[in-house]
Amino acid sequence: MPIHHPFTHDVVVAGAGPVGLFLACELRLAGVSVVVLEQAADPSSPLKRLPFGMRGLSAPTLEAFDRRDLLNAVEAVQRFNPSTGAAKAASHWAQQPRRPAGHFAGISFFHEDIDTTRWPYRLPSPAGVNLAVDMQALETILAERATALGAEIRRGWGVEGFEQSDDGVAVQTRGERLHGRWLVGCDGGRSLVRKAGGFAFVGTDPEFTGYSVEAELADPDALGPGRTYTATGMYTYARPGVIAMVDFDGGAAHRAQPLTLDHVQAVLRRVSGVEVRLTALKLATTWTDRAFQATEYRRGHVLLAGDAAHIHSPLGGQGLNLGLGDALNLGWKLAAAVRGDAPVGLLDSYGAERRPEGARILDWSRAQVALMRPTPSTRALVTVIRDLIATGDGASYFAEKVWNVALRYDLDADHPLVGRSVPDFAFPDGPSTGERLRDGKALLLDFAPGGPLRSVAQRWGGRMSYAAGQPRDRLGLSAVLVRPDGVVAWLSEIAGDDVGLSQAALRWIGEP
Repeated sequence: MPIHHPFTHDVVVAGAGPVGLFLACELRLAGVSVVVLEQAADPSSPLKRLPFGMRGLSAPTLEAFDRRDLLNAVEAVQRFNPSTGAAKAASHWAQQPRRPAGHFAGISFFHEDIDTTRWPYRLPSPAGVNLAVDMQALETILAERATALGAEIRRGWGVEGFEQSDDGVAVQTRGERLHGRWLVGCDGGRSLVRKAGGFAFVGTDPEFTGYSVEAELADPDALGPGRTYTATGMYTYARPGVIAMVDFDGGAAHRAQPLTLDHVQAVLRRVSGVEVRLTALKLATTWTDRAFQATEYRRGHVLLAGDAAHIHSPLGGQGLNLGLGDALNLGWKLAAAVRGDAPVGLLDSYGAERRPEGARILDWSRAQVALMRPTPSTRALVTVIRDLIATGDGASYFAEKVWNVALRYDLDADHPLVGRSVPDFAFPDGPSTGERLRDGKALLLDFAPGGPLRSVAQRWGGRMSYAAGQPRDRLGLSAVLVRPDGVVAWLSEIAGDDVGLSQAALRWIGEP
């Protein structure tokens, strides 16, 4: 049955975390009206600030932020302490003889061992391959951008329920009903939208309870610094009192009881094997390695993104990037559906492209858990992985996975660049490719101007930008069609392939 009410918004987004906020930015960039409903009245939280709020951003996220003119703001936060405005201390790696590039289950690999020639379609770009940022600062940046673009953010307005019809969704919140054409659940691992929407959520149960703790120790030198594997689990320690640890209890202690000083101390003693004494517990939270994923990302006019669609342990710092990738992939496709000019199957391609990527990250997380099990066979396997990761091929393999520099969607094309992030082609006399994508439109790069491609691009008017010129390195290409999310949709090595361009535009942009 249709909803017989005027729509208050094109899209209702549940959740004002980074994923929901970035999705709101993408929707507003495309001219779609959006309201973001967030249950928490106050966005600040000690768990979003340092040290527990630190998150790593990988290559696809940094490229997306560069293409939306957000990278400078994110890098500024990384360089300065947002609470004091003072410059941050030099990175820890700067005092080390080798520069860590990432890790797998705590086993580091290093920049000097990585062979970047394995990725021939990556050109120099302002976006690097990894960057650390604290969650609260990132949310502030995204909220400011979403608001500046015209998104409405209502804090203290959680989704309480909804009814879906053939043409929209009626969302219940604080005694009111908002009527949207679409509802997107970005409301976390315990998503109400996912549960109420009837989405199946399947995966593997936890093996451990993880703890993030800030405490005062009677003897701050009682524990060795860094990461330590023990006969019962693993812990990392940074003086004077920041501790992360995993206890292989099958996840039994997660949210099962209050986190008292006595409980945390008992677990720390069991995991570390040291009779450490805590004198004060400042902050403590638990997490697990439960890894679940929705079997579908869309049901009618309801979609899922971020932790609402997939959850896994925070090992390796992949979850935030995975969710932001969902938002980038979904935003322009959902906007096209709202406008009514989306080609057949475009919105369904969101789940088709993002579910396999989510499944890959869940398996990557499970593999790290397997290397952390407190068994003799696991310790032996760690020795093998440590030897492999120290080689050039090993370091390059792990860098490719952790940085996600080889992300490619299956777009049914032979050329290896189709489905990948577009290289940042640099033009001597004009903006770079990244700068040209800041309007959120599809982009045609014509490296052999003077042919028929300009007229093809003009047929799509406001939905496709056109740029002609000779970049410093065009990788042997004559033309490239880039989706609004920065993914190469089509390319040609032959000048003037207007037929191929027209077919690709019809597939990804719709009728002119």
